[in-house]
Parts: sequence; structure tokens; C-alpha cells
Amino acid sequence: MEKIKVIAVVGPTASGKTSLGVKIAGAVSGEIISADSMQIYKGMDIATAKPSACEMQGVPHHLIDFLEPWENYSVAQFVKDAGEKIKEIRLRGNNPVIVGGTGLYTDSLLNGINFEREPENGEIRKKLKERAEKEGAEALLRELFEIDPEAASELHVNNTGRIIRALEVYYLTGKTITQQKIKSREKESPYEALYIGIEYKDRQKLYDRIEKRVDIMVGQGLLEEARKYISLGENTTAKQAIGYKELKPYFQGEISLNEALDNLKKETRHYAKRQMTWFRRNENIYWVYPDTEDYEEKAVLKAKEFLNF
Repeated sequence: MEKIKVIAVVGPTASGKTSLGVKIAGAVSGEIISADSMQIYKGMDIATAKPSACEMQGVPHHLIDFLEPWENYSVAQFVKDAGEKIKEIRLRGNNPVIVGGTGLYTDSLLNGINFEREPENGEIRKKLKERAEKEGAEALLRELFEIDPEAASELHVNNTGRIIRALEVYYLTGKTITQQKIKSREKESPYEALYIGIEYKDRQKLYDRIEKRVDIMVGQGLLEEARKYISLGENTTAKQAIGYKELKPYFQGEISLNEALDNLKKETRHYAKRQMTWFRRNENIYWVYPDTEDYEEKAVLKAKEFLNF
């Protein structure tokens, strides 16, 4: 089987993935498929740093801005949707370029993870949600660590939905998410992937970019956007988005705006660290460093070489 060549641009938040992805796509007749678990939602533009039409520079972008914030979306659905987009892009004679910081999405797609339809049980989920509200998500995450430490280590305590889902699948099937993932890898991937990762030799330069981005977001209207989506209710995806939940205590009069923004910058830095921990496990990433080299030219040359373009 001839494999489909796919380029993936990965890295932490605020590292410059959007710009580099567009630059590469423009050089290799590419179309971009977003691998960002929050940019899929309509209207959540500022907090998720959704690329503007100007930033897209005429390059087609897919899987952005197509779901309502209260709709659920899974990694299995992403693999299915992105796979269809890859086929469509190749039929047009163009090259697929995956761009995003949600490592689980990108890796599941390019490793050819074959997700079986996992069973659901509303009663079990309801009980787990009640426990999360009563005992806190930390208690459920500790329970998941005992059952499936590998899956638990990949989840943040704020990601209550995925913690609940992992426990629900285990209690329904007797098999952990990790066991199911191992089984799903038995089929060979249909893709040959080139991962291009962005990293900073001087980590402080990335943190400076994060702080500057938050300040710019506030100027663009982040407070108004956050207030709107937080008001949708507790069970929406908006509750998980970095940039909304950190501002909620400010809206409730519990802390000052400066404290809320400091918390937002701190949580974004922590998120960037978690992303880098994820990506560094991949030994096949071709790393480029914006703070020490002409990284865009280097990345474009690598992409052209990979595609024989």
C-alpha cells in the first residue's frame, strides 16, 4: 500500500505554528487541517487564537469553526473527519498539512489509530458527573491513576470530561483506554508523516510570547468573549478553554482583573510545558528553533525535500 505523505506542524501554544504552517502550505501547494481541540468551536475566536483570514493568507483551512460550543467532539471523530479531509485534499492534487497543538489528535491520526465505537452508558456517566461535583475532579483522576496510570498521566485535572469518559469506558468494558489504544495500533497507518516541531532554546522567550499574546487578546476583546461563553452554562466545552475559566473568578468578584490575567498567563505557561512533554516523546520530530536560526526557511526546505516538491 502506497502511503499518503502528510506534514504535521506541532509545538506549544504561542510558538508560531500558524505562521509556519501557512508558510509551508504556501510553498508546497498545501491545505491546512487544524489539530486544535478548541478552534473547532464557533465564536471562540480570541481565547483559542483562531487564525484570521489575514493570517491564513489564502491557504485553505479545514476543521476550524464548525461546531457549537455545547457540542461534544472526540479524538475518534477527529481521526475520521481529518482522514476524509486528507483524501479530499489529495484528490485536488494538493498536500495536507496538519497544524495544531493537540498532540493526541495529531498522533492518533498519523499513527492510524483505529477507534472502535466505544459503548456509552448515561447512568454511569451521570453518577461519575455527580461524584465529580461532590468530590472534585481530583478524586476521579486519582481513581483513574489506579486503573490506568498511562491515560491518567496525559490528562489535566481540568479536563473533567475526558477523565469521566476514561472511567466510563473501563466500568463498561473492563478494559482501559490504554489497552484499547494498544489494540487499535495493530493496523498499519495509511500515512507517511513528517513532523516539524517548534521549540525555543531559551524557554523564557516562549513565555514572553505567551504573556504578550494574553495582553493582545485582552485588547481584542477577550473579556467580552469569555463572559459570553461562560454564561452558556457549566456543561459547555467553553468551561475547559484556557482563557475563560481563569477569568470566571474575576467576573464573580472574587479576584481582581490583574490577578485573573496573571493566573491566565501562568496556566498558559503550564499548558505549554505539558504540550512539550507530549511532543518530546516523539523521536521522529524534526525540530526548528525560532530564537536561534532562520527556522521558516529551514522548515520549508525540509517539507519540500520530504514531498520531492
